[in-house]
This record gives sequence, structure tokens and C-alpha cells, in this order.
Amino acid sequence: MSSPSSFSILPVPSSSHPLAAYGWDDEWAETFAPYAEQGLLPGRVVRVDRGQCDVVTPDGTLRADTAFVVPRDPMRIVCTGDWVAVDPDGDPQFVRTLLPRRTAFVRSTSSQRSEGQVLATNIDHIVICVSLAVELDLGRLERFLALAMSSTAGAALLGEGKQAPGYEAHPLVVLTKADLVPDVATLSHLVEDIERIAPGVQVLPVSSATGEGVDVFGAIVTGGTSVLLGISGAGKSTLANTLLGEDVMDVQAARDVDGKGRHTTTTRNLLVLPGGGALIDTPGLRGVGLWDAEAGVGQVFSEIEDLAQRCRFHDCGHEAEPGCAVLGAIEDGTLAERRLDSYRKLLRENHRIAAKTDARLRSETTREWKRRGAEGRAAMAFKREGRMR
Repeated sequence: MSSPSSFSILPVPSSSHPLAAYGWDDEWAETFAPYAEQGLLPGRVVRVDRGQCDVVTPDGTLRADTAFVVPRDPMRIVCTGDWVAVDPDGDPQFVRTLLPRRTAFVRSTSSQRSEGQVLATNIDHIVICVSLAVELDLGRLERFLALAMSSTAGAALLGEGKQAPGYEAHPLVVLTKADLVPDVATLSHLVEDIERIAPGVQVLPVSSATGEGVDVFGAIVTGGTSVLLGISGAGKSTLANTLLGEDVMDVQAARDVDGKGRHTTTTRNLLVLPGGGALIDTPGLRGVGLWDAEAGVGQVFSEIEDLAQRCRFHDCGHEAEPGCAVLGAIEDGTLAERRLDSYRKLLRENHRIAAKTDARLRSETTREWKRRGAEGRAAMAFKREGRMR
């Protein structure tokens, strides 16, 4: 089994600050300084629902409206994990602005507009929960990993200004319900299977029932903010309750036939852990569409991209070209054909979403220029009319 990953050093929190437990640090304080001069209050969003959000501030938790922050742009909608500025004297209270996001986990929506949906922000660890109660779906895990490894790039599209350098969210695969695989050899083989498709990612078997791996997992998430991701029934809420030491999140039994559960978690909630750090629990994800994930796909399938560098032709499609190192690896058994099929599928999907997004942005830009042109012509006509009088 893999050894713990070496995670980057996080900014030192201002321990005396009321928001230190939620991840407030000196760099957030520096970023917020201009808003403090305006009399605004810093806060972290711990829950969003129905166009409003719960924000924890130095003065306590308040309920604020999110409509003030560019509601028409789905990439700018207030999300759990955001650091925001609120007006303490407002009635009703509004989130006035979002602080620049360090990292974000983004997937594409199911809409025809091919927009991104932000699931969690300012996260240090992306925990992909996979239940051992059912057969492993390696293709789905590769999809999650591609998005997780693109989380830093995704943050560059968000917030005000450019993303601060040096921040990235580290993926971690947690195999939940490890007590259902009592044979040590079998469990070890499962871990090795996942390590082969998750280069450089720690794979940790955990059991909330027996406590296996919980201490190690708890030590990892103590540093910074972590988000739990996975399909319904993957054991995310049970794992969250185990770390919290109490049943904060509702849990229902998964179906025996496919290991899936009902969506007992309906909102994304940020919770402070007793041992330090914060945890965002999320509803089970039915679909995980790629969004700006080409870099992540390349990392997940790094062995294929390394092989491609040795192909005879630089634009080799790895279909039937002579001198293709990728096809050669499949023939000699060093690369599984399933792996290449998954790589092609994710790349095609990402390119399709990117093309749709480019077309939508071009269309929206054209409409905006037309609107501005119409306003300009109307203004000129009004001025001419005034001079004629």
C-alpha cells in the first residue's frame, strides 16, 4: 500500500482570529484588507441553498442573500467554501463580493449551455470516496481523478483577479467499508489496482465500523479544507460523522444490489473537525462531466502520454499508425486496452465540452456587442434630437 503523500505547506493561520478554525490565515487577511477598510466583515460560506447562504463571521453565523454576486454567471455563484465580504449593517444582508478562490472543484452541468458547476472552493484535499461494497468502477474513478487533478487550473477561471500561485488541491482515494474485504491479500490487490490508475495519489482503505485507517485519514485532513466526493452510498456522510465524533450528517443504508444509497445529503456543508481542519460533505454525484480537464486527463493517463512521445509520428492517433508506441505497449501487455479506451473517451468528451463552451462564449460576446451598439445608437439619436430642438 502507498505511503502518505508529501503535501505542500499551507499558510500559517492567524490562530487568535475567530475564523482560524475555518481556515483563515494571514494571506486571507491581506487579501481582505481593502474590504475591511470599507467596513465589511469577512466570512466563510458553510452552506448554500435557495439563493441564500450561511456565512460564519467573527460576529457569528449569519444568513445572507447571494444575488448581489453576478447571479447570471454559474462560475461566480457563491459556493460552499468561498471566503466572502458581507455588510454587517445590511438589512437584508448580502454577500458583497467573493475573495479570489485558491482552488475549486468544477464539473460541467447537464444543461445544453455547457456551463461549469462549482462544487467546492478553497480546498486543499479532494477526497474521492469509493465503496468496497460493490465492484470497482475504474472508469468512473479515472473521471473523478481527472477533475480533481484539474482543480488548480479550474480556479484560474474563478474569483476576482488571478489565482494566487502555489496553491493546489491534492487528490486522495479513500476506499470505504474496508471491513467488507477481510482478506488482507485481496484488499492489497484492490489498492494496487487503483494505484496503477492513480499515479502519485495516495490510496487509503478506511472502515468507519472498525476504525481501520481513520486515524491516518484524520491526520491528513487536519491540514486545511477537504471535500468528500463520490456517488451516493459511497459512505461519505458516515465517514464525516466518524471524524466529527457525532452523527451530524444523516445516513441511510445502501442497496445491496448495487451499493447505491439515497441522497441523504442534499446540500454541501462545511464542518469544522474537532482535531483541526474543515470538511465539506457533498451530495452523491450521479454524473461527473468533465470541465476544462485536459491537464487532469494527461496526469491520470501519464503513462499513455509518455508512450506517445515515442511514437514515430508526432500527431499519431494511436489507431493503426506504423511505429505507434502506444499500440505496441498494448500488444506486449504493458498497457491495458481498457486504459486507452478510457483515455480516448475522456479526451473526446473534454474537447466536445470545450468546443461548446467556446461557441457559447462567442455567441454571448456577439450579443453583448450588439446590445452595446444599440445603446450607443440610441444615445446618439437622442443627442441629435436634442440639438435639432
